[in-house]
Amino acid sequence: MATLSHDMTLDILRCLSVNDLLRFKCVSKFWCSWIEDPYFIKLHLSYSLKTNTNRSLIVRYCKYQFLSVNYDSPKTTRSLKQPLSEQKKYIQILGSCNGLLAVEDDDGRILLWNPSTRKYQVLPSTEIEFPSPPIRCSRSTYYGFGYDPVSDDYKLVRIVQLLGAKDEYFHSEAKVYSLRSNSWRRIKDFCFYFISYRQLGFLANNVLHLLAFKTPESSKKDLVGFDLRSEEFSLVELPDFCLDENIYFDVKAMGGYLCLSATYWELGDIVADVWIMKDYGVKESWVKLMSSTYPDLLLCSPSEVPLAFSKNGDKVLFHFKLNRDRRDSLVWYDLGSKRVEEVGIRGVPIVYDVDLYVESLVPLNLKPPRVRKKRTSTSKKKFCPERGKC
Repeated sequence: MATLSHDMTLDILRCLSVNDLLRFKCVSKFWCSWIEDPYFIKLHLSYSLKTNTNRSLIVRYCKYQFLSVNYDSPKTTRSLKQPLSEQKKYIQILGSCNGLLAVEDDDGRILLWNPSTRKYQVLPSTEIEFPSPPIRCSRSTYYGFGYDPVSDDYKLVRIVQLLGAKDEYFHSEAKVYSLRSNSWRRIKDFCFYFISYRQLGFLANNVLHLLAFKTPESSKKDLVGFDLRSEEFSLVELPDFCLDENIYFDVKAMGGYLCLSATYWELGDIVADVWIMKDYGVKESWVKLMSSTYPDLLLCSPSEVPLAFSKNGDKVLFHFKLNRDRRDSLVWYDLGSKRVEEVGIRGVPIVYDVDLYVESLVPLNLKPPRVRKKRTSTSKKKFCPERGKC
């Protein structure tokens, strides 16, 4: 029987799930070396991203329980063990990129975690280098996690701000953690003001984003981007209607695009619009994806940004916190028929948080094994007649 070539084998393996690949590492040393090769890891990830496969929802409930849910078949679920094997630690997800999750536990420890390979890495701690602040001040923190393709590095951005009660004191500190160097470093300070005490960045076009104010008194929200390649902050232009104070809007990322959700009153009805930026950085490329007055889309907060597109792009997935029933809900919204279909997840209570991630083999910087020092030829053991060898 003819054997497959190396390229044909890799072409088949790249289409498989991470669970299958982890099992196939036991087939032979050759297969194990192929699957662990950095080239194949990138090949597998690239195929998953281009074909919208190997996508999963990670659901957190009861504060510390995690569940991986198959994106295309929500009834297929898998329980996940927390990193550090401390199953009752509260963990918050700070960001998701290429299968890696940046998470923080209730002790303030930050980790990078690959749920698919069950590997994790604790990040080194870093102090907040502030001068002595006044007694009465508020503290705000921002985290953003993403990938820099130029340096082939995963980066976590942390920005901390202190603001005095009467705006007489303001201090901002921005730092970046590099997975490649496993260290933090200070970068140029952030010259905007956070809109809430804790914000999580969203990634599009290798740029982390957040909404912020230019001044503490401002009511106009600006979209600020942090380029992971140049490590520079810049403004991203929003549609003109965002200047209208009667329109409530929020911005996130979906399917690699910036996605904006706007809610407003029109002829006595509440209207929800969803826009996406087709060409990143081009203001004129904001296009309306959908517009709805469907009641089920308006039972929670004034504005909801969808999580993701379906595999063929004809539906969008929403995660709602329904105030009416005090429960969470996942729904598909059909862009063509404008119908809503609720997604049921087996084994999940009525309240939960959800994030989207792609299953991958992306590795972490695990500690290298200790190397024993070789005994030199001159270090011979001495013999003591009374005590034996010593």
